[in-house]
Amino acid sequence: LGNTRVLAAVYGPHDIRGARSKARHDRAVINCQYSMATFSTSERKHRQRGDYRSLEITSNLREVFENAILTELFPHSQIDIFVEVLQSDGSNYSACVNAATLAVIHAGIPIKDVVCACSASMVGDHSLVDINYMEESVGSGPNMTIALLPKSKQILSMESSGRMHSTAVSQVMDAAMTGCQEILQVMKASILSHTKELNKQ
Repeated sequence: LGNTRVLAAVYGPHDIRGARSKARHDRAVINCQYSMATFSTSERKHRQRGDYRSLEITSNLREVFENAILTELFPHSQIDIFVEVLQSDGSNYSACVNAATLAVIHAGIPIKDVVCACSASMVGDHSLVDINYMEESVGSGPNMTIALLPKSKQILSMESSGRMHSTAVSQVMDAAMTGCQEILQVMKASILSHTKELNKQ
């Protein structure tokens, strides 16, 4: 998304690793891990995986894909989803959702729909979508990120920051959902292009 770059990798389904007690007899366990490369921002900070924001994004990603992947097809197994932000210019979470979705599809894991995510914000009376780092950080207005299943319009995840007047909530939400539909078209084009390349082999 924009100048944000994310690397996503998916492994599995495979046998449960670690404590067998976390295995589920009726579905697969989704294991997610989010991190940011030290060179992903101009600050070049060393970010540990255990910081609050990383744990929050990890938890949100797990919740999204637990509800999107057909986990019931793979009982007593585990699916790993790893995402790393290589270059950060805002909308990190939505970029991670979209990259992870493409990685899940590339891995051949059945999914209910092409999960897509988009951020939105308000500047005055105008809404912005796919906000960048400057738009996130200058405090121009509250922002919201939505991840959804586009066919059913089921919202799998919604997070917001900053104070938002009740009249602006629906406007920002509509902007984010419209942005999701636009991003969906880009993702579908990428999937189609990859499928064509595979068919040539």
